[in-house]
Amino acid sequence: MNEAKAPRPITLLLCALGGEGGGVLTEWLIEAARHAGYAAQSTSIPGVAQRTGATTYYVEVFPVPLACLGGRRPVFGLAPAAGTLDALVSSELLETVRQIGHGMASAERTCVITSTGRALTTAERMVPGDGRADAARLLEVVRRFSREHHLLDMGALARAGGTVISSVMLGAIAGSGLLPFGRDSFEAAIRGPAATPGAAAAASLRGFAAAFEAVRAPHAQAAYVQQLLSPALPADAAPPALDAALAQRFPPAVHELLRLGHERVRDYQDEAYARLYADRLARVLQAEQAADPGAQQGGHATTREMARWLALWMAFDDIVRVAALKASASRAGRVRAEVKAGADDLLRVYDHFKPGVPEFAALLPPALARRLTAWDQARQRRGRRPWALPLKVGSHSVLGMAALRTLASLKGLRRRGSRFAEEQTLIEQWLGAVEAGAREDWTLGHELALCGRLIKGYGSTNERGKANLLHITEHLARHPGRTPQERAAAVAAARTAALADEAGTALDAALRQHGAPPRPVREQPIRWMRRPASTT
Repeated sequence: MNEAKAPRPITLLLCALGGEGGGVLTEWLIEAARHAGYAAQSTSIPGVAQRTGATTYYVEVFPVPLACLGGRRPVFGLAPAAGTLDALVSSELLETVRQIGHGMASAERTCVITSTGRALTTAERMVPGDGRADAARLLEVVRRFSREHHLLDMGALARAGGTVISSVMLGAIAGSGLLPFGRDSFEAAIRGPAATPGAAAAASLRGFAAAFEAVRAPHAQAAYVQQLLSPALPADAAPPALDAALAQRFPPAVHELLRLGHERVRDYQDEAYARLYADRLARVLQAEQAADPGAQQGGHATTREMARWLALWMAFDDIVRVAALKASASRAGRVRAEVKAGADDLLRVYDHFKPGVPEFAALLPPALARRLTAWDQARQRRGRRPWALPLKVGSHSVLGMAALRTLASLKGLRRRGSRFAEEQTLIEQWLGAVEAGAREDWTLGHELALCGRLIKGYGSTNERGKANLLHITEHLARHPGRTPQERAAAVAAARTAALADEAGTALDAALRQHGAPPRPVREQPIRWMRRPASTT
């Protein structure tokens, strides 16, 4: 045989995160090859990638059956070499791109099979703003550095089949046609020696079949890839239409976000609160139209942004909303699906809460709330920890669910509570700044509306975001001696700095750079700790 024409092993690199069954997937591939009469070998390389626990598995399969080798045995490699992979298979999109960045895939040779799902890295979660990697850019890297590529939501397929991602990855590999043996060998590897597959094997076969069909059908797969690469994903079902009165009141460019925001606020409180949301948004629209009558500059972009961030702020998290979310039927169904509980399985769910004085004071009238807060602050000045009440609620039980539903029904107390009044006052301050800025210059109003991104989270994170927003609007939006365009640029720079640095160092630097005072230093209690007695 001509050495230059000699067949070479088919090389695959498998990338699975911790707990996804990468080792089992490798065993299935080796067993499928042996079942079909082919030689195969695998090695694993444990390592810590961007999220502790990612391990790569390298598999080589010789494409000629053992029966045709005349007793000879192929020689396999132990580790992948850059640019020599026939397939790169990964359960997470950023992990796929990381391997491509190491040179493992080539546009001339490699078939890339990847999940479009994301498991956010620690660095992505730490960013106060939206720290997620741009999915469109990740997909573009996959497209550029692959001979062919198959993109599918492996996590969704695994959940639908009640199985783990490893079986879905195996089905995608089989459906790609990369290996020289058929579907029956893969399924035999999953079934094992048992004549009738057990419950786990049956679930794995379901996940395998779903991924096999998703990759095998070329026309459906091409449409699916095009859908993923498109910036706009079509909805599974037509959303409910916007109320006719609201549709007449606002331009079409605002309708989609207005519908979502209106539904969120109404579900959060009541119809009257939803009307207040629409009235507030109408004020912004009027101010924007005053500066940009024909919507030539921004196409109502300021009103669209306010429709988003105003709804999120008005539906702020409190103990009533948390209880409503914990007691919802959709949450119970999601938990059962995540733990793969069957219809006849008994499932116990315990929710841990630790409400403190701020949570209880939020539902009290302002006078009582101030007294309760002053009592807790006095405790802290004496070196005590903030008061809190640890709770463990079994939401699977009648009493636990009744407690959550009772707490969720206290929406009426929310309007009378101190936090509701405080939040409405702060919202009106921001709203007034956006209105004034929009009437003066469209760009200034738009940048102030985007400052709604600063309001997120709960507890100290939420308080810090509100303080940053109000400081920016007070000192940069109305900065004397600056043109509206200069103030808009200053607001944008301060907002970007606040989202990039949780400690606020970058924000203070941006404030000083644009002639505004830094944020005031907040007092922090000093807690004296008693040294424990020595035991030696």
